[in-house]
Amino acid sequence: MRPGAPRARLVGPSRTRPAANFERGDSVLDAPAPDLHVDEALAARLVAAQHPDLAGPVRLVANGWDNAMFRLGERFAIRMPRRTSAVGLALNEQRWLPLLAHRLPLPIPTPVRVGLPAPELGYDAPWSIVPWLDGVSALEFDASARALAATPLAEFVTAIGVPAPPDAPVNVYRGVPLSQRDDTVRARLTGGRVPDAERLVAVWDRALAASVWSGPKLWLHADLHPTNLLLTPTGSLAAVVDFGDVTAGDPATDLATAWLTFDPAARRVFRAEVERRRATDEATWHRARGWALVIASSIVEQAGTSSAFGRVGAYALEQVLLD
Repeated sequence: MRPGAPRARLVGPSRTRPAANFERGDSVLDAPAPDLHVDEALAARLVAAQHPDLAGPVRLVANGWDNAMFRLGERFAIRMPRRTSAVGLALNEQRWLPLLAHRLPLPIPTPVRVGLPAPELGYDAPWSIVPWLDGVSALEFDASARALAATPLAEFVTAIGVPAPPDAPVNVYRGVPLSQRDDTVRARLTGGRVPDAERLVAVWDRALAASVWSGPKLWLHADLHPTNLLLTPTGSLAAVVDFGDVTAGDPATDLATAWLTFDPAARRVFRAEVERRRATDEATWHRARGWALVIASSIVEQAGTSSAFGRVGAYALEQVLLD
């Protein structure tokens, strides 16, 4: 699991709780310690050396699980891997987002400039300059306040979900048959950190029993939880961010956001809007519920249930048990 971080300035107050001060670079995701040192001075040096025409004030905005984000002037942001495991993810974003962006109905952080490793400056990893996307992290809204995002998110999921080329990124954690995640999920459910584990085993068994995806591998964002969604102050969907897990495979993976992001009423809207745009059988929804369990149990195992990000996982597990 590679959770993301809020990717843009908070343009208005949360409708449900005080906003985290991302302007100080606070992380709400209990991120692990970095493997790669990143700071504002380094980011400024990299821009000045490789893209001097875009040089401007640099300010740390957020430390996510894999990447640090810096504000660059008024129009741009700098996205820098802070862990070595994120280097390949950054390369995936640089290669594939420009090809995906034109078919998507929402803004995404398509790199406008590619940054090269610069060991002579103290940073031996790829990095990107991306547009600065205004919005409020969906993490700052209670699920009931995200209802306006259900229809545009359904539109996004069906727009990205088209057959991918043979050389699409491979992700062994997402988009694969659920049976490939069985050992890991069962270990989590017996590990003592996931609440209501006994009831969740029945959910997992039902998801595994659903017929497997037999269609072509479809493009997937593969990490559609609330921290990777930016909303307007009123709760509509403004942008989708953090495509580090982008891959191709079973579309049920992205449909898991129905349980990760929404309450029952909005989930019904999301499902109806998906089905209006794309034929989706009952087995796919059973697998999607299973994928929600995969992702939510990973969050809870790593972040617990009391932290800001851990509550995303705990909420999704509750929703999985409701249906």
